[in-house]
Amino acid sequence: MNSTTVRTLLVRGMLAGLAAGLLALVVAYFLGESRVDAAIAFEEAHAHHHGGGAEPVSRTMQSTAGLSTGVLVYGVAFGGIAALAYCFALGRIGRFGPRASALLLATAGLVAVYVVPFLKYPANPPAVGDPDTIGQRTTLYFLMVVLSVLLAVATVILGRRLAPRLGNWNATLVAGAFFVLAVGLAYAFLPSFNEVPEHFPATLLWQFRLAALAVQATLWTTFGLVFGLLAERVLAPRTTAQEVAAARPTPVAS
Repeated sequence: MNSTTVRTLLVRGMLAGLAAGLLALVVAYFLGESRVDAAIAFEEAHAHHHGGGAEPVSRTMQSTAGLSTGVLVYGVAFGGIAALAYCFALGRIGRFGPRASALLLATAGLVAVYVVPFLKYPANPPAVGDPDTIGQRTTLYFLMVVLSVLLAVATVILGRRLAPRLGNWNATLVAGAFFVLAVGLAYAFLPSFNEVPEHFPATLLWQFRLAALAVQATLWTTFGLVFGLLAERVLAPRTTAQEVAAARPTPVAS
């Protein structure tokens, strides 16, 4: 793949990331913001002291312009990085077309980058979590992300190495078992945190976490579908009408 193609796919990946960010923004606003407001209300109701002064940024600004800027900028950056990963993975993960490769990469990325770390360190709304451990929790979360991605790459390499001897199906099962076992060991050895306040509503907590999962699922799925379509136009362009006409045999006059 030459540099021109990579640059074209990078731009299209950023555009696909922007489109995915727009849909993720809609999901985040309608599913997540009401849960954030409820968690903030709980925090304020159970606060032992009240600090003075106005908020640097109002809640209205946070839930509109702040949320939009954050999600859309993240979507563009995410799309560019995912497009570069696609350029590296294309042809190395099997004989899949551009669309199938994009959707497969998006699915694997969702699992490795978000779902696996999420199951160990799920997202928490305001009022959940000890401020004194936020640094440790953030470090461990990103460590889990790195471990998950490295294990996913190792799983693909292992599956490809075993395929000639075991066949694709058996190699996939063995590689999948390796990934599950390795992730399970990481879960067991990394510390966990249980910092949910005693009276915090369990329903609100899980609604917030499911909303966070829905946002990421929307982002990755939309990116896979949109970028697959855009990448296919670059890597496997359809035959033009002129080419079709030129390929037809010239009629012979009788």
